[in-house]
Amino acid sequence: MSHHDTLDAHLSGLAAALLPYRREAERLAGWGTELAWTLARGGRLLVAGNGGSAAEAQHLTAELVGKLRDDREPLSAIALHAETSALTAIGNDYGYDEVFARQVRAHGRPDDILLLMSTSGTSTNLLTAAQAGRDTGLRCWAFTGPAPNPLADLCHDVLAVPSPDSQVVQELHLVSTHLLCEYVDQALPLIRQLPTASVPAPRAGTYARWAPPAPRAAEPAAHDGRDRHDGAGRDGLVLATVDGVAPFAGAGQHANGHGRNGHAGTNGHAGTNGNGHGRNRSTGTGWVEP
Repeated sequence: MSHHDTLDAHLSGLAAALLPYRREAERLAGWGTELAWTLARGGRLLVAGNGGSAAEAQHLTAELVGKLRDDREPLSAIALHAETSALTAIGNDYGYDEVFARQVRAHGRPDDILLLMSTSGTSTNLLTAAQAGRDTGLRCWAFTGPAPNPLADLCHDVLAVPSPDSQVVQELHLVSTHLLCEYVDQALPLIRQLPTASVPAPRAGTYARWAPPAPRAAEPAAHDGRDRHDGAGRDGLVLATVDGVAPFAGAGQHANGHGRNGHAGTNGHAGTNGNGHGRNRSTGTGWVEP
């Protein structure tokens, strides 16, 4: 095989994966908004991978703690494999399967986000980390190769690159990393304008296996319909997606709680205010901040 044949074969594999990858990558807009909200409200992103995926995990945290393009405040993101003394101590004392899981239990807090990267989706230390994340109350995401795979099954949401070539998978994981950071940076300015609030529960339509925290005490009933939540957030914030797209439907201060630019996407639930609706009562087409 000539040098040109090798190049053409690799590029052909990459090109074949691009169209189906584009459909998968649409979910990154919703991820970026949710990650921006989490980080802006004091939450943390934990990331882990093995080998080339470890390098990509560290690339992602560098973009968040540093910057992608424009200057902004640093955001809390930790690549678990980069803590070499802890990694080797845990591996020596507890076994390699625990090198990430023990760090997840140490650093993770409920409503933080854990992102695990794997071309195969079968690495035992990542599966153990995903289970530790779920047990600790973290939202677990994965970048993997083709699904189904065990890691995708354990995580609340997955971006699965549809290519049998692990090199192509890793290359598109890097694209996904840059896109995720782009969406975070786009969402941050709007989030900064909003009143301080707790991190919202995950989108019900996306995290079918997520067990939300216990609901807070009921807020006072709405009067004259002014505080009703019919698919919009407390201050008009709507974090909505349609198949993972459109991170924000709008933000505003309108009397009926609707956002400036309209309504939320599909498969959502209403908030706790207005006519005594519960946290998980379906009333419209978008999930809202409780």
